[in-house]
Amino acid sequence: MEKTEQSMKDDDYISVNRQLWNANTNIHVESSFYNVRGFLVNNNSHTLNPTELDLLGDTEQKCILHLQCHFGLDTLSLARLGAKHVTGVDLSNVAIDKARKLAIKTNLNYITEFICCDIYELEQQLPLEQDTLFDIVFTSYGTTAWLPDLTKWARLIEQYLKVGGFFVIVDFHPIVCLFDDAYGPLATHSYFDRGPIIENTKGTYADPDAPIENKSVEWNHTMADIITALIQHNLKIDVFKELDSIPYDVYPNMCRSSHDGQYRFKNFHGKILLVYAIKATKITPGN
Repeated sequence: MEKTEQSMKDDDYISVNRQLWNANTNIHVESSFYNVRGFLVNNNSHTLNPTELDLLGDTEQKCILHLQCHFGLDTLSLARLGAKHVTGVDLSNVAIDKARKLAIKTNLNYITEFICCDIYELEQQLPLEQDTLFDIVFTSYGTTAWLPDLTKWARLIEQYLKVGGFFVIVDFHPIVCLFDDAYGPLATHSYFDRGPIIENTKGTYADPDAPIENKSVEWNHTMADIITALIQHNLKIDVFKELDSIPYDVYPNMCRSSHDGQYRFKNFHGKILLVYAIKATKITPGN
């Protein structure tokens, strides 16, 4: 993978990343990594991990907005866990088409909705009205790196949450921008890169040998960037965690721990941050 910083027009990244995720989705739905077949066969299965389940708490009868939902397995999982209604949003039209078909196959289409758009344009698809506000806004694993403007992102979360509702994000720690794709932890890049960072990619994390090549456009945001954006939009941080493991084998030179099933870099157990998790409640100004 070749990583370079280049200039790019504001709207170019949308078409570039949509093409990337359209191609990825076609690989992902057939991959053992996502195991869609197992999800369809077992009506009681879900794809959420303990970290996000702990922060989400009881989702029974909750209305949930799932941002950057890919092809909807976590969205449908939230429905299986008792949510009243779940709305998934993603940039990829292929992913949203797959999500809608999976919703029908799992008989969850009556409590799920999928919207295809750049999340910054969500209001055009889902007008802001009191009865469209959500109890929970959720996003996970590979989110803010695809977004150029965290102020607009945090404002979106604030706007779609009810007062007293909360936001949950579990994501790869931004310090992973320091990792070299061939060697793992190696500070060949700067934590403070703001991008856009344009990568030429081959394969995908779910299938590194997949016969696809695409460009991607990403931005690295520090933890300070992320937390500050939320605080400035009436979101009170209730929980902030930094973890040394991830639930997926998506980086080189990782090994799975026998005691918790999580992945860590070989020879770096307990030394490298890999994931952060935040729960933040929407408050009224002045509270």
